[in-house]
Amino acid sequence: DVQLQASGGGSVQPGGSLRLSCAASGFTFNDYAIGWFRQAPGQEREWVSCISKHDDTATYAESVKGRFSITRDRDKNTAYLQMNNLKPEDTAVYHCAADPRCYEWRLIHDYWSQGTLVTVSS
Repeated sequence: DVQLQASGGGSVQPGGSLRLSCAASGFTFNDYAIGWFRQAPGQEREWVSCISKHDDTATYAESVKGRFSITRDRDKNTAYLQMNNLKPEDTAVYHCAADPRCYEWRLIHDYWSQGTLVTVSS
């Protein structure tokens, strides 16, 4: 069964941290870059971060740079998004995607996860 599963969302106060996981199964994880995207209510999808398939080069949106960190564990076929110093504006449904390379926008991703909700509120 081919799937990409995002998890780890939850509710935190401003300044808190969460770690999201993106678990891949049914396809060759190492052949894909992994990206994280988010969509807040009433807003368009926003690219957050990506890690390359070959050398783990990480890129970040300016809005999360210095606060978020993306990594991947090739033994576990899982990518992670460590989110620190969370702000209310980080509230969104987060998805991960697998593609041949990093995309900040793509109409259809090769693999797309269900969403995990992150709520940052006091």
